[in-house]
Amino acid sequence: MKIMSQEDMKFTEIISNGNRQREDGYYEMPLPFRGGKPPQLPNNRQAAMHRAIGLLKQFQRKPEYQNHYTTFMREILKRGDAVVVPHDEPLTSTQWYIPHHGVYHPRKPNKVRVVFDCSACYQGSSLNDHLLSGPDLINPLIGVLCRFREHPIALKCNVEKMFHQFRVKPEHQDFLRFLWWEDEDFRQPPVDFRMKVHLLELFHRQHVKTSA
Repeated sequence: MKIMSQEDMKFTEIISNGNRQREDGYYEMPLPFRGGKPPQLPNNRQAAMHRAIGLLKQFQRKPEYQNHYTTFMREILKRGDAVVVPHDEPLTSTQWYIPHHGVYHPRKPNKVRVVFDCSACYQGSSLNDHLLSGPDLINPLIGVLCRFREHPIALKCNVEKMFHQFRVKPEHQDFLRFLWWEDEDFRQPPVDFRMKVHLLELFHRQHVKTSA
C-alpha cells in the first residue's frame, strides 16, 4: 500500500473540490497550484518569442518538419483544445507562456508530436515549480503482468489524447499561453494562444528524438 505525502493529500483535495462535469460532458479541473491559489509569475513572453523565432528558423530549413508541426497544431485548434487570445483582451498579471517543440517517435517518422515544455524556466521559475505533481497511481509492472496471466484472454486499451479530455478552469487558462502563427501565416509575428485542456509533458529521451 502506497503512503500519501502531505503534498499528495493537498493535490487530491484541490482536484476533488475543484472538479466538475460541464454541460458539454467534459470534466473541468483547476491547475493544482502548491499554494492553493495562482502564483505571481514574471512575464516570460519575450523568452517564448525567442523560442518561437528559433522554431521558425527550423521550419525554414526543414519544410517537411513545418508541415508535420502545422498539421498537429491545426488539429488541436480544430478540436478546440486551444484558442487564439482576442487581440483586444487586456493583459493580466496571471499569465505564463509555455514554449513548445516537436518530437518524432522512431516508429512514426511522418508524424510529429508537439511537446509543451512546462518545465522551461524564466528568471528561476517554471510552471512545474508551482504545481503539485500528485500521488503516484501507476500500478507496479509485476502486478500488471501477473494479472494478465489470470485468465485466457487479456485486453488492453488506450484513451486517445487522455489528458486533453480534461478542461482547465477558465481562470487558470492564461497560465497555459503559447505563441503560434494565426492562420498559419509565418510571414507575420506569432500571436497569443492559450490551451483549454490539461497538458502532459511527453518528452522521454529513451523513446523519442527532437527534430533539432
